[in-house]
Amino acid sequence: MQQPPAGPGTTTMAGANDDAPPVRSAGDAARMVWDESKRLWGIGLPIAVGMVSTYGISSVTQMFVGHLGNLPLAAASIGLSVFATFALGFLLGMGSALETLCGQAYGAGQVAMLGVYLQRSWLILLASALLMSPLFAFAEPLLLLVGQDPDVAREAARFALYILPSVFAMAVNFAAGKFLQAQSRVVVPAWIGLAALLACALLSYLLVVVLGCGMAGAALAYDAAHWVIALAQVAYIVGWCGSDRGGGWSGWSAAAFHDVGAFLRLSLESAVMLCLEIWYLGMITVLTGGLGDAQVAVDSLGICMNVNGWEGMIFIGLNAAVSVRVSNELGSGRPRAAWNAVVVVVGEALLIGLLFMALVLAFRDSFSVIFTSDDALRHAVSRIAGLLAVTMVLNSVQPVVSGVAVGGGWQGLVAYINLGCYYVFGLPLGYLLGYQLNLGVGGIWSGMLAGVALQTLILLAVVWRTDWKAEAAQASSRVQRWGGKAAATADQAKPLLLEA
Repeated sequence: MQQPPAGPGTTTMAGANDDAPPVRSAGDAARMVWDESKRLWGIGLPIAVGMVSTYGISSVTQMFVGHLGNLPLAAASIGLSVFATFALGFLLGMGSALETLCGQAYGAGQVAMLGVYLQRSWLILLASALLMSPLFAFAEPLLLLVGQDPDVAREAARFALYILPSVFAMAVNFAAGKFLQAQSRVVVPAWIGLAALLACALLSYLLVVVLGCGMAGAALAYDAAHWVIALAQVAYIVGWCGSDRGGGWSGWSAAAFHDVGAFLRLSLESAVMLCLEIWYLGMITVLTGGLGDAQVAVDSLGICMNVNGWEGMIFIGLNAAVSVRVSNELGSGRPRAAWNAVVVVVGEALLIGLLFMALVLAFRDSFSVIFTSDDALRHAVSRIAGLLAVTMVLNSVQPVVSGVAVGGGWQGLVAYINLGCYYVFGLPLGYLLGYQLNLGVGGIWSGMLAGVALQTLILLAVVWRTDWKAEAAQASSRVQRWGGKAAATADQAKPLLLEA
C-alpha cells in the first residue's frame, strides 16, 4: 500500500484506507478546506471564547486599575504581563503535555488513560505553583535587580503578591482544560469562562469603584474569577465527563502516582517551549522600565501588549484546535488528515492576522482611550501602534505552528529553536536598538519582533519537511508505551475516592 511521503506531498498520495482522501483537483481542495475548517473552528472557536474570557479577566483588572492613575497602571501592567504571564506560561506549558498524551491516546481509543494523565498533571502543576511562589514574594528586589524604576517596582511587587492565589487556580484550570480539549468537550468551558469574566467585571466595579479598595480590590476580583473557572471545570469533569458518559474520567486512581518521572519530563519540555515564547514578549515590559520617563514607556507598551493579548487568545484557541486535530489524527494513524489540518490552520491564521493588522492601523489614534484618559499616554501608544500591527501578523501564524508541534510531540526541538531565536538573537538585538542606538521602546520592540519572525520561519520549514507517515508511526508507539497494560489496569482498577 502506498503511503504519504514527507512534507506537502502527503496531500497527493494515497494513504491508509481510513486516511483522508487525496487532493487531486481544485474541487478536492475546496472540499478539504471546508471540511477541515468546520472541524478546526468547531473545536477552536469555543476554546478561543474561553481563552478570550480568561484573558479578559486580566484586561478588566487593568482597565479598572488604569483609571486609578499612571503609577497603579504601571504596577498592574508589570504584575500581569511579567509575573502573572510568567506563571501562566510555565503552568500552561506544563499542562500542554496533556495535549500530546491525551490527544494521541484519545485518537487511538485509549480513553481510560485520560483521567490518569489529568491527575498526574494536577499533581505536577500544583507542585510547580508552590515552587513559583517565592518569585511573587520577592518581586520588588527582582525588579530592582533588572533596573526597574523604584516606585514602579514597589507597587508592582504589592500587586504581584495580591494575585498569587490565582496561580494555584491556573494549575487546576490548565490541566483540566487540556483534558477536556483532547475529547473536544469545549463548549461548557467556554460558558464557564464567560461567566467568570462577568463575575470579575461586577466584582471589580464593587470593590474598586463602590468600596474604593484600589489595587487590592482589583486583585481580589482577579483571583476570584480564576478560582471560579478552576472549580467549575473540576465539577464538570467529575460530574459529567465520567466513563459511563463516554468521557475520560474514571474516578481518582492510584495509577496517577505511577510513571510520574516520565510524565514530568514531557511536561517540562512543553513548559520550556511555551515559556520561552510567552516570557519573551513579557521581557519587553521589563526592558522598557530602564528608559527615560519609565511610567509612560511601560504604560504605552502595556496597553499595546494588552491589545495584542486579545488577539493572541484567538490564536491560542486555534493553537489548541490544531493540536487536538494533529494529535488525534496521528494517534489514529491518519497522516494525510493531520497534514490537511496544518495547511488549513496556517492559511486561515495568516488571513485573520492581516485583518487585525488593518484594524490596528485604522484605529491607532483612538483605541487606547479604553485604558487611559491621559493625552500624553495616548500619543505614546499611537506612535508605536505600527509595531503592534506587525506583531499581530507574526503572532497569528506563530502560535498555530507551535500547536502543530505540541500535537506532534516535538516540544524539545521547538524549545531549542525558541532559545536561539528569542534569547540569543532577538533579545540582544532589541537591547542594542533600544539602548545603544537610542531608539527607545520602538527599538526594543523591533529587535524582539525580528526574533519572532526568525522562529516562525524556522518552524514553518520544519513543518513543511516533516515526514507525517513517520510521525503517525511514532504516535502509535508513544500511545502503546504510555498506555498498553497501564490502560487496561486503569480500566479495571476501582477509583480510590469517587466514581464519576
